[in-house]
Formats: sequence, structure tokens, C-alpha cells
Amino acid sequence: MPARLMEEKRKHPRTEINEPAFVSAGGSVMRCVVRNISPDGAAIDVDNPAFVPDQFRLVMAKDSSTHDCRVIWIREKRIGLAFLKSPD
Repeated sequence: MPARLMEEKRKHPRTEINEPAFVSAGGSVMRCVVRNISPDGAAIDVDNPAFVPDQFRLVMAKDSSTHDCRVIWIREKRIGLAFLKSPD
């Protein structure tokens, strides 16, 4: 039941995907995988969340589109993100 309440807070449903992307911040780049995405945010999987800053740019490998993000939550190797502005 609590998971359902969390879902209801979202303005837009998330689309499940499995796409490679990159966490880009301060001149460093780290691979990640986007697990789901919506107009407002995404969930990514990374090898080591300790190296992901609070704010960064998410760069999609497929089309190089970018999203400026901030970390909302971390659970093991999965990170929930909020987009700071609409995608370009």
C-alpha cells in the first residue's frame, strides 16, 4: 500500500525503459542505465551511488538528449531523480 501512495504523488506515470545513459558533472562522466522515465524525472541504476553528486546532467546515449537532475532518493544501486527543467 505505501508504494501505491508514492505512485500517486507523481504528476505523470513513468515509462519503463532500459537505456544506457551517462551521469555528467564537473568534467567527469559515469555510465548508468535509465530504468524508467517521465516528463518530471527518472530512476537510474549505477555501479556506485557514492560517486553521483546531488545535482548533475543526465545524457541519454541513444540521442544525446540531456536533463538537468537532482537526486531525490537512493536505494542500493538505484537512484530516483527529479528533472530541474523540461527536456531540451
